[in-house]
Amino acid sequence: MARIEGVTKAQAGPMVKLVYSFGPRMFRKLTGREPQTGSGIEPMEIWAYQPRMLMGMGRFNQAIRKGKSVDERIKNLVELKGAQMIGCEFCLDLGSQICRNSGFSDAELLALPKYQSSELFTDREKAALDYAVAVMRTPVEVTDELFARVRSYFDERQLVELTALLTLVNLDRFNAAFGIGSAGFSDGMVCVLPDRPAGYVSPGAAADPGAGDGPGARPGAGDGDGAGRGAGTGAVPASTR
Repeated sequence: MARIEGVTKAQAGPMVKLVYSFGPRMFRKLTGREPQTGSGIEPMEIWAYQPRMLMGMGRFNQAIRKGKSVDERIKNLVELKGAQMIGCEFCLDLGSQICRNSGFSDAELLALPKYQSSELFTDREKAALDYAVAVMRTPVEVTDELFARVRSYFDERQLVELTALLTLVNLDRFNAAFGIGSAGFSDGMVCVLPDRPAGYVSPGAAADPGAGDGPGARPGAGDGDGAGRGAGTGAVPASTR
């Protein structure tokens, strides 16, 4: 489970309760599935300790996602790659299923960690992913050469939308800091794994021989039994609690 308990529906005020009623419907539409672990809206439940921040985050999120200059496939790709770099297990579980539900194949999800050498992604998609990696690093590593290459594929409006989306993805650090784990949207299916150094073990988790081996995606990662993102305690995103 996350490092702190979220605000329950019984504790929530009217506006937060409204958000709680909207959240599951939104995720169901995006993923085509119900969460297999917990409520599926754990980040919202923790943000709810600061209702005004929760509402502000919702408006910011909505404004960014209303952008239509960049196709959804590329936006889904860069968002999933950014979540992988941050190590947000909730986001990877959710994002892997959103990608799958929008038409991505398991092979494409498995290839994402080594996208540069994969024939499954176009040069335009690889440029967007290279840009995502550079933007998400600390400090930011966008060189003039990289920017010129990305600009050959995307115009000014598209560059602003892509960069704004990556700024939003960077806020996934909130989920990672609180140890918010998998909700099981990708249970039993391919799920991109967090990009973590060898030997990394999530807080409170028993060591997993397959965890922490660097960037990757694991087929059938929902078949485990105890190190899951839903509990915020494992490096195998789609495991059950």
